[in-house]
Amino acid sequence: MAVCNLRDLKPRLPPGGRLIGLDLGEKTIGMAVSDPGLSLASPIGTIRRTKFTPDANELLRIVDDRGVAGLVIGLPVNMDGSEGPRCQSVRAFAKDLLKLRELPIAFWDERLSTMAVQRQMIEFDVTRKKRAKAVDTAAAAWILQGALDALQFGAPPTL
Repeated sequence: MAVCNLRDLKPRLPPGGRLIGLDLGEKTIGMAVSDPGLSLASPIGTIRRTKFTPDANELLRIVDDRGVAGLVIGLPVNMDGSEGPRCQSVRAFAKDLLKLRELPIAFWDERLSTMAVQRQMIEFDVTRKKRAKAVDTAAAAWILQGALDALQFGAPPTL
């Protein structure tokens, strides 16, 4: 399998197969997982980034433990819709991951996801220290929930 359009992701999943959403940062990988019905995203934690192989092995262990059948990876496109070096890095991560494991992967526009999550945490009066610890995993849940909603209500064009 390969990187696919979000619309083509769901038919590639087995019944009850979950999705994992990833927010690939420079220091951490935020993660969220869907329920088997593909309607709700729940944050599950982060992986502290080191090198690709140990990061990928940890991610694939979590994929196996949680019954994940596909990935939704946040793509950090620029505000004007263009792709810069960070997008290239995310696409390279997905390509390298596919060399280790055949999983359907779709990208989701993550513009302003971290800002939206931080704003929501501020509204809920979460301290700065707690926000710093939770923002990556919450951003992953935001990304995955957007993709799940698009799967349920109509997916936008592919990235």
